[in-house]
Amino acid sequence: MNKTSLIKWPLAALASLALLWLVFGVYRQGQPLWALGLLTLGGLGIYVYLSARTLAWRYLFPGVAAMLVFVAFPLLYTMQIGFTNYSSSNLLSQERARSYLLDQAEVDETKALQFSLHREGAHWRLLLTPGDGAASAQRYVSPPLSLNETAPVAMQLLAADASALADALTLKQVLTQRDALRALKLTLPDQRQLIYSGVREFAPFDPLWQALPDGALRQRASGKLYQPNADTGFFEDGQGQRLQPGFKVNVGWHNYARIFGDPDMRGPFVSIFIWTIAFAALTVLFSTAIGMTLAVVLNWEALRFRTLYRTLLFLPYAVPGFISILVFKGLFNQNFGEINAVLNALFGIKPAWFADATLAKSMILIVNTWLGYPYIMVICTGLIKAIPADLYEASAIAGAGPLSNFWRITAPLIARPLMPLLISAFAFNFNNFVLISLLTDGRPDYLNTKLPAGTTDILVSYTYRIAFTDAGANFGLAAAISTVIFFLVALLSIVNLKFSRTQGHTNR
Repeated sequence: MNKTSLIKWPLAALASLALLWLVFGVYRQGQPLWALGLLTLGGLGIYVYLSARTLAWRYLFPGVAAMLVFVAFPLLYTMQIGFTNYSSSNLLSQERARSYLLDQAEVDETKALQFSLHREGAHWRLLLTPGDGAASAQRYVSPPLSLNETAPVAMQLLAADASALADALTLKQVLTQRDALRALKLTLPDQRQLIYSGVREFAPFDPLWQALPDGALRQRASGKLYQPNADTGFFEDGQGQRLQPGFKVNVGWHNYARIFGDPDMRGPFVSIFIWTIAFAALTVLFSTAIGMTLAVVLNWEALRFRTLYRTLLFLPYAVPGFISILVFKGLFNQNFGEINAVLNALFGIKPAWFADATLAKSMILIVNTWLGYPYIMVICTGLIKAIPADLYEASAIAGAGPLSNFWRITAPLIARPLMPLLISAFAFNFNNFVLISLLTDGRPDYLNTKLPAGTTDILVSYTYRIAFTDAGANFGLAAAISTVIFFLVALLSIVNLKFSRTQGHTNR
């Protein structure tokens, strides 16, 4: 056995043990499918790096694994959430929601028992006495406790003599064990149950709910029955009254049907979808028009200080975008912005850029065009440099002017290689969340909508508001919209690839 084998096999054994420990931990958290996926991916990785037959895959496996973990997994997980009612009201599984309700109880502070904590070797004992402290009162002692875990622990107290116990811990020492004491559920000989209710007290409690064998819950005070509803994800009585919290259930295509079928949601969604396409398309159009014009002008040989102009015009692209957006947000301020100060001085008007929907959209297009034209200008400059000078010389001999040169030579020759880049710019602006979030946050809002929706929202910012702001954290609906966005952007990518292939065949 060579030295490589002496190192390889112990490392493989160590990696296998670490993988099994991680898989077991995921499985214990109630995620058997994720545990199986982790075991499969990890086992495949160990096999690839141990087998002599998979030498080529040793170089490919890290990239493939990263793609599965950071691309495929989030995508599939998002799509899976889109078929559920996952939200701030339906975060838990049915079992956890049921356990939460069963843990609710009324604590009777008037019948609380004082306790003290005593060390017994490596363990502890609790001594409970009635609140009046009478010498003749019956005392109760717990079995030995470890107090090392904070998981719920139930135990029976015993009526016993406390004279053999060691000295009680001080209050400061007791407070260090507070988390473990909170997890205790103690039962007296008369079957009364006690829970931790204060710094020095355990008090009787009466559970509010009783679990039934069929999974239902009975309210002890009223006797009402609440059955789990697999359609809504709540425990409900016969009148439709729901208990909080709810639980996560599969709702099938409900979220997608809501996007396209609910009139109260379809209206804002369609408007936002149209504005998203218009915003991305107009941004590309304006940026291309300005960037291409500047590239052509700066390509003029007789123009002095061309390098200086090109450098200054490129600066908006060099400055971090979020800084420029925040600067423009201040410039467009209705009362204190410099833009309104100039307009007021010249024309006596102070437009409400952030309150009027049309003006807000115009402002967004102005800012995004400012941020986008330098990129187009640099690309067009490079493409123009690649055009043979002989074409312009022949055009000059024929007596053509600058406009004829542009429409007959420059534009046709740079349009084809520029097109895939414009499609990529369209796809980027289709999901340009940073601009909308920092500049307008989607506002001004539509009125009388079930979910918050802004007139300047694009699909990605609209989804963000549904998932994380003032829409009840409706993750399932947001995931469904995210899936729709993914397929739209994927379609744009396919179109981009087709243009790229067409360009490649043409160049050949």
